[in-house]
Amino acid sequence: MNSHRRRVFRLIGTAIGGSDQDFTSMRVGKAIFLLSLPMVLEMLMESIFAVIDIFFVSQLGADAIATVGLTESLMVIVYSIGFGFSMATTALVARRIGEKNSKGAAVAAGQAILIGLMVSIIIAIPGALFAGDLLSLMGASPELVARNAGYTHIMFAGNTVVMLLFIINAIFRSAGDAAISMRVLMVANLINIVLDPILIFGWGPIPAIGIEGAAFATNIGRGIAVLYQLKILAGQSSRIHIQWRLLRPKPAILIQLIKLSLGAIGQNLIATASWIFMVRLVSHFGSVAMAGYTIGIRVIMFSLMPSSGLGNAAATLVGQNLGAGKPDRAQRSVWITGFVNMALLGFISVFFIIIPEQFIRLFIDDYAVIVQGALCLKIVGAGMLFYAMGMVMHQALNGAGDTITPTLLNLICFWAIEIPLAWFLALKGGFNVEGVYLAIVIAESTLTLLGMWVFSRGKWKLKKI
Repeated sequence: MNSHRRRVFRLIGTAIGGSDQDFTSMRVGKAIFLLSLPMVLEMLMESIFAVIDIFFVSQLGADAIATVGLTESLMVIVYSIGFGFSMATTALVARRIGEKNSKGAAVAAGQAILIGLMVSIIIAIPGALFAGDLLSLMGASPELVARNAGYTHIMFAGNTVVMLLFIINAIFRSAGDAAISMRVLMVANLINIVLDPILIFGWGPIPAIGIEGAAFATNIGRGIAVLYQLKILAGQSSRIHIQWRLLRPKPAILIQLIKLSLGAIGQNLIATASWIFMVRLVSHFGSVAMAGYTIGIRVIMFSLMPSSGLGNAAATLVGQNLGAGKPDRAQRSVWITGFVNMALLGFISVFFIIIPEQFIRLFIDDYAVIVQGALCLKIVGAGMLFYAMGMVMHQALNGAGDTITPTLLNLICFWAIEIPLAWFLALKGGFNVEGVYLAIVIAESTLTLLGMWVFSRGKWKLKKI
């Protein structure tokens, strides 16, 4: 028993500390564990960003919470493009690593950083200039815009650090350096946790700047994390070593990245744009419903982010094993990862269904908001088993370089099912805000079943990139 325990602790230490491993030749279970543990912790760190911000911002009132929720919905363009480029990066870099082509992996990584930088600058200018107008379009009151538009302005202006953080961490993960991605997010979170209360409420000679302080804290934390990432990539000890010359435009690689990313961007835009419609529907029922929805969804996302680490592990394993000419091993890795994810999220969902109010009370004392947030958590949380398997299936397809199929599935489930169903149930069927939550569960569950069917057909094994 003691020797078994020591082996387990050594394995955990290897996963968290990082090591140079060939994930295409070791036991599948060990490969999943070594990749997924730091990826789960990384996603936990990412979700802590959202939870910490909403924890401190909630003390400023329902309008401040609603502003964060509306801004997050507007920032979908940044997250979607960042996700798209990160998936394209994962597919290319993991495939080259599986082929034992480290130079090709470094070239792909350098071009991914370059294109992410260029696109984020293009987004920052209009996003920052028209922040107030964008909030108004989302249904925010003139008073809310006048008081809190600064938060949205700062978040759009600083989108470059979000984009680069996504892409560079994808480089580390797809190369098998998932422990580095985890450490990067830890650095960013520690800075954010320290700066949030200081900048929001003031401390000593530092004045309180309210909700804008949360935006500054987030961007500063992520910005320092990006500098840390670049320092590691420039070092000789990194598994992927990037030199400045690799950042010079290489049209063939850029075009390949763009082609791969378009599908991933499309699928995420389709999914997240549907959330804009959901937010607009919820805002129809007032600021209290909007505040409850924002907190409830933040709790859901907090629980899903670590689980998405398992999805990222599946994407990496698929890419590397396809590069190594082992498609059956890639398929087996995905199914195992999917069932592990179901066990994890199934356990969490029990608490969301039984005691949802306790999670909402962690953020706010307003009874009306707690009731609304608990309602969101209980209904949306009931579909966690489906979300778990769906997350892994879709990331596996992306990791194989098949970004078009998940895009089509998202289009069907979110725009042909979720949006019309939510509108009908909430505004015509008499379910009110509950109708929005029911539509989310139905659409996401359908998406998972379709994803499992597509994956089981195996056409993704033939994808060449």
